[in-house]
Amino acid sequence: GGRTRRNLMIIGGVIALVALVGIVIFILPNPVVAAKGDNVSVYYTLRMEDGTLLDSNINGTPLSFTVGSTDIIPGFSNAIVGMRVNQEKTVDIPSDHAYGPYRSERIHVVNRTGILANQTFTVGQYYTIHNADDNSNIRIRILNITSTTMTIDDNVPLAGQNLTFTVHLVSLKKGGGGTGADTTTSWPVPTNTL
Repeated sequence: GGRTRRNLMIIGGVIALVALVGIVIFILPNPVVAAKGDNVSVYYTLRMEDGTLLDSNINGTPLSFTVGSTDIIPGFSNAIVGMRVNQEKTVDIPSDHAYGPYRSERIHVVNRTGILANQTFTVGQYYTIHNADDNSNIRIRILNITSTTMTIDDNVPLAGQNLTFTVHLVSLKKGGGGTGADTTTSWPVPTNTL
């Protein structure tokens, strides 16, 4: 009597537990995670490999973009894949998946003629040059100045740098496609390094 009833209760409990696990695994929807082509908004903190803070939007507006968009550095976009809303993670991104390698062939010596002859430049400063032919802008850094020449570097400021991002996924819209809400920047452009 009593022993059989106890065994039946244990067996019934095990069956109920197995049924509950089955419901959780097979019936409840899987958590929605970010994938290529989804529109997302994130808060991020960008640091150099040594921990130096470069940029953050934590107390500002979330960065919105489409996962996999060419407007976003590949390592950052790939880090979002598989994340759920409200998830946060830190990821190290090597330079080849960030802003690319530093290229010495992007250092040029130019003559200080025409408009350059009358301008005041400072070594180490960044300047934006507008190309009217294709309506693009290029960021250069002045490396050296003489009375007749200037040495300029047109590498991206973070070229050759390994980066660390802490990212918090704020929102996710499945299958948005397109280029994302932030189509004016080549993601993210750290404001205090330019």
